[in-house]
Amino acid sequence: MRSLERLLHPKTIAVIGGAQAAAVIEQCRRLSYDGEIWPLHPTRHEVGGLSAFRSLAELPAAPDAAFIGVNRETTVDLVAGLAAIGAGGAVCYASGFREASDEGARLQSALVEAADRMPVIGPNCYGLINYAAGAALWPDQQGGQRLAAGERGVAIIMQSSNIAINLTMQRRGLPLAYMLTAGNQAQTGLSDLALAVLDDPAVTALGLHIEGIDSSTAMEAVAAKARDLKKPIVAMKMGRSAEARAVGLSHSASLAGNDRAADAFFQRLGIARVDSLPSFLETLKLLHMIGPLPGRRLSSMSCSGGEACLMADAISDRRVAFGDIGARARQELQQVLGPKVTIAQPLDYHTYIWADQPAMTAAFQAMFSDGFDLNLVVLDFPRDDRCDTGLWWPTVEAAAEAAATCNARTAILASLPENMTEDQAKTLMQRGLVPLCGVTEALDAAEAAATIGEAWAQPAPMPLHRRRVASCEKPHAIDEATAKARLNLHGIAVPQGCRIDDLSSAAEAAERIGFPLALKVLGLAHKSDTGSLRLNLNNQAALAQAVEDLRGGGQGLYLEAMVAAPVCEVIVGLTHDPQFGLVLTLGMGGVLVEILDDTRCLLLPSSRAEVAASLDSLRAAPLLNGYRGRAAADKAALLDLIMAVQDFALAKETSLLELDINPVIVCAEGEGAFAADALIVEEERPHGSFKA
Repeated sequence: MRSLERLLHPKTIAVIGGAQAAAVIEQCRRLSYDGEIWPLHPTRHEVGGLSAFRSLAELPAAPDAAFIGVNRETTVDLVAGLAAIGAGGAVCYASGFREASDEGARLQSALVEAADRMPVIGPNCYGLINYAAGAALWPDQQGGQRLAAGERGVAIIMQSSNIAINLTMQRRGLPLAYMLTAGNQAQTGLSDLALAVLDDPAVTALGLHIEGIDSSTAMEAVAAKARDLKKPIVAMKMGRSAEARAVGLSHSASLAGNDRAADAFFQRLGIARVDSLPSFLETLKLLHMIGPLPGRRLSSMSCSGGEACLMADAISDRRVAFGDIGARARQELQQVLGPKVTIAQPLDYHTYIWADQPAMTAAFQAMFSDGFDLNLVVLDFPRDDRCDTGLWWPTVEAAAEAAATCNARTAILASLPENMTEDQAKTLMQRGLVPLCGVTEALDAAEAAATIGEAWAQPAPMPLHRRRVASCEKPHAIDEATAKARLNLHGIAVPQGCRIDDLSSAAEAAERIGFPLALKVLGLAHKSDTGSLRLNLNNQAALAQAVEDLRGGGQGLYLEAMVAAPVCEVIVGLTHDPQFGLVLTLGMGGVLVEILDDTRCLLLPSSRAEVAASLDSLRAAPLLNGYRGRAAADKAALLDLIMAVQDFALAKETSLLELDINPVIVCAEGEGAFAADALIVEEERPHGSFKA
């Protein structure tokens, strides 16, 4: 890996170009950069008020960092020249590379070759800002402030330069240690930048805005380092739209898709994922102040019934909850608040104690002492340009005192972001309180922080299994009979069955297997959709009619036993993702599987405990556990089957692209789980290339 140390912490900066170079100089001045800046321009005597050098040869020394703000062709030449003199790295501002055309792609390859071992960020990017060092290789306005000596902040790494500018303009009190853009990631990707900034003591947490993961292997290394250094990561990844999902022969392919695989990847690594920029910033703020949450139990206090209802509605169907108030805390709260206040979550403490700081301190301390993972105090400040905010600060002081006394993680939550100014947010942070803006965003942040805490409490994940997949052979589907035979050899239970050729062989097989039976056409996917199967054949006459109806289609017929007394149907599928390897999809199965969309994805290898937790997280999990007096399913047999499927996939000699077992019929406890239908799609050639 190329060292980014000089580029990220430059003592000397070369700025090359005209207007953009002048803008870089201006931003460095705004941040009180105390290193040397060397403008370079072939015809101008000065750039940005500084004397300019005419060529690289005239520079006093090899710069630690260079900003290149010229056209794309000249950029390639300058990168070669900087590498030759031993520069520490370069930011390439110009666009028109791989993102634009084939010619641009050729130039991007030439750029990487010219850089050799010198780190290059971009092209097609705005570069970087190190707010601790005051170094801004940044050709535009930005709204951040230099960190004071010893002050810490978060690092944000983007692909979009314009969104990066927008985030520097935030007024939410979030201190920034770095803002970095990666552009085309021609040589240096998001993961490289992340690994570098995590080492900086000034960084508390990392935010990633991702359009495309540069390398899943490198991202595993990033997550491992973050975990070791106790610096949590939140990601906002583009691509949740249905248009981005993969389409394949199996149900598994349509249900997994690249975005769900990405979700599984982030969850596996302990990287929280959010879906909006406000939630991204609020999560970073929470992680910066208090880090991951140890659990999902929250408290909420406000002086308004309306706010309490707002909080109650907002937390519905979330993976965090307002926990019950313990008996001791309940008693203490009642004593402080009086008999007219109902003690319940979310708590409306009314206005009886408003501005009475000792009473508010006692109330907050009673709640905070109950061990909640995060305490939320809802408080919207009045406009400070038209109103008096004085009566609001006793609430802040009371919350701060109670939080310090109880060593409790506590946030002040403004339900409307505009009802907390940047200065107010900074004051709250100085008092040890997290300033959160927006109810939805605050709860998103709590969920994200709890997700990271939950992941970090578990053993570190195993490296992903990556199989080499041939790219030059057409994938093909294996018929159900062959697929089931292969699965059965790996310990996966299948109903007794066999191929049949005609009515005579069907009758003979029926006598051997026993009724009731199912008859299927081989070689067709989604048999229910095409009318290519007959179920619950209870006698020879029904079997004869089914053979008459189905013969002549597909690749022959397959007769098998019907599984008796099923409790539920489950889908177990595998697909191959080019970035993440094999993706395991689990969910409620059958013909309505895509409509129900009650599935979870895991990446391989996964532990039995992880598989069990995924099954338990399904909306329809009560069906497995015995719902409304129904028999509980044989979850042990289902888990055995799923783990055997994983072993089968990891042991295969040929390259598995898709595996679909839908349904797995799960019977009552002690009676087993059976693969009632199976589809395998694979590449014949075992050799080829796989890009992680």
